[in-house]
Amino acid sequence: MLDGVYQEVGHLEQLAKDDEHYYGYLGKAALSSSSIKMLLQSPKTYHYVTRYGGNNNSKALLIGKLFHLSVLEPHKMDEVLVVDVQSRATKKFKEVAAENEGVDVITAAEEKEVRRLQDHMLRNEKVLGYLKDAQFEIPRVDMLDGMPFRAKADILQGDHIIDLKTTSDLHAFKYSAYKYGYDIQVYIYCNLFGIPPSNFHFVAIDKGSLDIGVYHVGEEFYESGMKRTQKGIDLYRKFFQEGIDLDSYYIEETL
Repeated sequence: MLDGVYQEVGHLEQLAKDDEHYYGYLGKAALSSSSIKMLLQSPKTYHYVTRYGGNNNSKALLIGKLFHLSVLEPHKMDEVLVVDVQSRATKKFKEVAAENEGVDVITAAEEKEVRRLQDHMLRNEKVLGYLKDAQFEIPRVDMLDGMPFRAKADILQGDHIIDLKTTSDLHAFKYSAYKYGYDIQVYIYCNLFGIPPSNFHFVAIDKGSLDIGVYHVGEEFYESGMKRTQKGIDLYRKFFQEGIDLDSYYIEETL
């Protein structure tokens, strides 16, 4: 692992079923698609987030998380605390959130939004086909290019991975998939789960129109993820293994 400790893969994957362990210890002791994206953004960003933690409590991230729960693990929605207000700015919401630290707290309006997405996703026959005889939230921990990596598949159906996404513009998804580093995710997941890129599929729902798009992965997208992942690994090795001073990092481009 990145902390220098040798761990048994089966043991790690068993522990990784618990989100606290997956995002806690493994979040620092293994790389992931998220950490590669941070390294590409800036090694300083990666260093800060892994040391001090990042802002994982934004409304957009929380809605995305709860949408996944509502579709894949609906029983966990019972653990979410819903405050009967329309805005997070209300005094009541702030008081409840402060009294329930560590618990997902949302407004009634946000719960309605999540349920709206869940309802339309589960009405779609293509989506229901992907959910049939499938496993959900399946973790993998393994070595990739000589580095420890973690991943968690939303849906594992045989030797196919289906990943759920929300988007504000379904028609731009093919382009935003590069912007948000989904190619990196594909490369890492395909290698950790031992599947070809043609067996990775994205199912995205438009938060406005509620249209659903199914996107399959081609070689060009996979190869883009491979190159970007390798660049992220190289940055990690340079600044966190070889000991190059982070203050020496800079970006140089021609406008």
